Amino acid sequence: MTSGSQALSIKAVETAAEREAFIRLPWTLYRDDAAWVPPLLQERRDHLNPGKNPFFQDAKARFWLALRGGRPVGRISAQVNHSHLARHRDATGHFGMLEAEDDAETFQALTETAETWLREQGMRRIAGPFNLSINEELGLLVDGFATPPYLLMGHARPYYAGLLEALGYRKLKDLLCYHYDARTQPPPPVAALLRKAAALDTLTVRPMDMGRYEQELSTIMDIFNDAWSENWGFVPMSEAELKRTAKDLKPIVRPQSIAIAELDGVPVAMAISLPNVNEAIADLDGRLLPFGWARLIWRLKVNTTKTARVPLMGVRRTHQGGLMGAMLAFSVIERIRQSQCALGVEHGELSWVLEDNQPMIRMIEALGAVPYKTYRLYGRDLAA
Repeated sequence: MTSGSQALSIKAVETAAEREAFIRLPWTLYRDDAAWVPPLLQERRDHLNPGKNPFFQDAKARFWLALRGGRPVGRISAQVNHSHLARHRDATGHFGMLEAEDDAETFQALTETAETWLREQGMRRIAGPFNLSINEELGLLVDGFATPPYLLMGHARPYYAGLLEALGYRKLKDLLCYHYDARTQPPPPVAALLRKAAALDTLTVRPMDMGRYEQELSTIMDIFNDAWSENWGFVPMSEAELKRTAKDLKPIVRPQSIAIAELDGVPVAMAISLPNVNEAIADLDGRLLPFGWARLIWRLKVNTTKTARVPLMGVRRTHQGGLMGAMLAFSVIERIRQSQCALGVEHGELSWVLEDNQPMIRMIEALGAVPYKTYRLYGRDLAA
């Protein structure tokens, strides 16, 4: 437990220097944690820049630092996401970007500050962590601390959950991450379904057409928005978010790492696999200059990573369930498994999956994947 002998204060992030201190705080908190992967500093700056992150076009957010003796020891954000409110009408605001020393006073001061601001915005509940939305980094790691996080997944200290729960925060949902040995052939029941799918003249599984990159990504996101529309907390990607995603992913996307399934020429299912950038940047200490960019390009484009993450897989609702839904899902996953193996990938993460999404869990476990990390979303009512 960190000593509370020095006075604690909470400071709103207003200046460029304060924003930089907000971004760099994890370097202090995780300096002795071998599983933590330093994020790229410029990416984090862009993420919190309203001029570069389209999240801010339909949301408002505030950021705070906890200072002890003038030294940053904690941080938190609070967000009012108007897209979430329009869809769910639940008067729920979000907190995120939570990092802090092992001290109950610090956690209480940070969360009370976020709660007060959200209450002033008319919110009746708080949920999180959302960093900054459900379509970005999500949840607090509560199990699986010994291994590094994959691309776009977070890390945390084991004490975070207990200190939040002591403040009255309760579990809303758990998000499961599955480890998958990409070198393992599909088990017999799955292989039988794949043979049936391959025999269908109406079914085609193809890679992404990079010559139509933006149109293809739009198709993928349309399938995603339909397939996931009934999921807990779902908020569809906006056009601006889609364009930003297209720009951000283009340097690391390989056409064969994306599978699109078509029935009679109509796209109905998709799966995306991305190189685990965290594997490639782990020793860059957040910096691309002077030579980090060259090492990163070499590792992603030439040497390739040995790990990859499957962040998105979806089948249109009209085809979900039953034999056809299973054949479509297994077909796109198997296509990218084969392509990743050809690129030298050995292990992957299938994430994240809602704890109560039993059809998806059964499908993933049928492939031989095993759960190995859990991220938790917390919430509580905001008292008057």
